[in-house]
Amino acid sequence: MDPAQEHPDNPFGMDADCRNCPNLCDVRTNVVHGYGDVAADFMFVGGRPGPGADRTGVPFTGDAAGRRLQRILGELGFSNSPPDAAEPELDGAYLTYLTRCRHPDRGPTSEEVGTCDPYLTADVRMINPEIIVPVGELALREVAVEHTTRDADSLDVEACHATTIRGRGFELVPMRALGDQTDAQTEAFVEHVAESVLGRDYRQTKGRSGAHD
Repeated sequence: MDPAQEHPDNPFGMDADCRNCPNLCDVRTNVVHGYGDVAADFMFVGGRPGPGADRTGVPFTGDAAGRRLQRILGELGFSNSPPDAAEPELDGAYLTYLTRCRHPDRGPTSEEVGTCDPYLTADVRMINPEIIVPVGELALREVAVEHTTRDADSLDVEACHATTIRGRGFELVPMRALGDQTDAQTEAFVEHVAESVLGRDYRQTKGRSGAHD
């Protein structure tokens, strides 16, 4: 983690009691803002907090899906903590969501995604990542609209899983939703990032080696 960084939890001091979405304020447990290394090259973006993250306040922790991602981070050298850590020690990775509050009975509405967009935009600008990993269909479509020339309707997260897509100033490496992933798909993602992304100088070859529009 950046040695100048005081703490990994909500490092940019975003509103921890945000009330911009009235239908979420009374059903959430926590507003789950970003977490991790502010000098990260890799940003992982989910659609909304899982039940574990809603409870812990830390993205991608506290449940089976979170443990899967934390194992991935460990295998790639981004985490120095066990997969079930409530506050993982991350190096080179930053975790965040399109929407910061969880409704227990439904996914986020288009209005809620739009309302939260300034938070994600601020995360992207402050982190300035080299690689964005959209986790799940919603995250892929929303990130692709903002940061690639691809038609979001043409993107299928299962087909794009563990591939590289050229973005505007960085690359996207989509990941299938954690709860839907098979062990083989998790292994394929780790292998792709280790060999095709970390295995080359992605800071110099963005938009060229192995990437496609």
